[in-house]
Amino acid sequence: MSEDADYRIEEDSLGEMEVPADAYWGAQTQRAIQNFPISDIVFSRRFVRALGIVKQSAARANRDLGHVDDETAEAIIEAADEVIAGELDDQFPVDVFQTGSGTSSNMNANEVIANRAAEILGAEIGERAVHPNDDVNFGQSSNDVIPTAMHVAALEAVKKDLRPALETLADSLAAKEEEFDGVVKTGRTHLQDATPVRLGQEFGGFRAQVEKGIKRVENTEAHLAELALGGTAVGTGLNTDPEFPELAAEYIAEETGLPFREADNHFEAQAAHDAMSEAHGALRVVAGSLNKIANDLRLLASGPRNGFGEIEQPENQPGSSIMPGKINPVVAEAVNQVHKQVVGNDAAVSAGAAEGQVDLNLYKPVIAHNFLESSEILATSAEVFAEKFVAKLEANEEHCEAAVERSMALATALNPAIGYDNASKVAKKALAEGKSVKQVAVDEGYLTAAEAEEVLDPERMTHTGILGDED
Repeated sequence: MSEDADYRIEEDSLGEMEVPADAYWGAQTQRAIQNFPISDIVFSRRFVRALGIVKQSAARANRDLGHVDDETAEAIIEAADEVIAGELDDQFPVDVFQTGSGTSSNMNANEVIANRAAEILGAEIGERAVHPNDDVNFGQSSNDVIPTAMHVAALEAVKKDLRPALETLADSLAAKEEEFDGVVKTGRTHLQDATPVRLGQEFGGFRAQVEKGIKRVENTEAHLAELALGGTAVGTGLNTDPEFPELAAEYIAEETGLPFREADNHFEAQAAHDAMSEAHGALRVVAGSLNKIANDLRLLASGPRNGFGEIEQPENQPGSSIMPGKINPVVAEAVNQVHKQVVGNDAAVSAGAAEGQVDLNLYKPVIAHNFLESSEILATSAEVFAEKFVAKLEANEEHCEAAVERSMALATALNPAIGYDNASKVAKKALAEGKSVKQVAVDEGYLTAAEAEEVLDPERMTHTGILGDED
């Protein structure tokens, strides 16, 4: 014991280290704390949970295969369960920006679980009654543990957090699609007036974007379900039981309820992280979809008197410190900012996945961190967007009706009746004289009043077909 009672002495292959007396981590974790005082960013709850799942499943497999005695294995399983539950999160202090293999974080988990397991068995922490390498890390390497934890954390994040959040948003948009189906408004292309559209149809487009985003994420999940565990240092599986990879993957699947399995090729699973890059690419597309939807809703709600003013946004908070009564689309703006963060994260993930040399990708921690951050902020922003913004939107029906009647784009419906050239003349005259298209078409003798009412009915224009064919 150190002369300072606040510390104890632990050893690793480089010698002795002073470790805080109440810490479960050991010498290698302490070295990492000292070596990487870079960002104060540590791995998220999702990743620490995943490390616990990997270590617990490995202990179960090694117990079943007879490589770790039952008593030690059960203590490791119990200690790992505390990691899974989040009871030891404060014991994972290593900075995300560390060795590229994530060895520091793997050893952090090994040391914490070993010392806690020793304590469960009645020994003192630091005595190595349970060994971090020989017992907790038996048959494993940081090079297969960390990518396994990456996939476990990533798939849990998208399946259990992101997809349900996106489904909530899709449901909210679908409710508005139905609610606004009878509201006819001016369509817009190039931010100019276009032919009429129902507000519900626009919201149906938003809903479809989110649903397709869910499918895009789902399409990447099979690759995330492949686990590197069992490849050890370079993918050959040296020092691990041939039955270990499949058995450990089965235990991981059992613990998570997700279809994890042994990687098709261990060399690919450790040397490359294309699956993480592919899946994050889907997150980037989803973020772009939410950004587009948020921007469109901001435009439709702009005003209240000098903008589009077609929908009324919720009054979530005062919008200005100087302009009384101003309300801003703050939740939509938060979604916009999440998109920018995800795009930045995607650059880091894709760049990291394209790197590494020969048998090992050395950007594992930064890939894992950015992926999990993107998934988390996308999930939470989608939930907030659905509940605090979309669900509270109201249609300004009178404004939409009045605006669509003034639209020059109504002249498009005249094409089958009077021809494109004549319809253009009507549109230009209406704009120049401040009249409606309907009034000019009648005044100029192109249509009777009854014909104009039928041909220039905005609601009819929101349906597929050529006006007049039904006659």
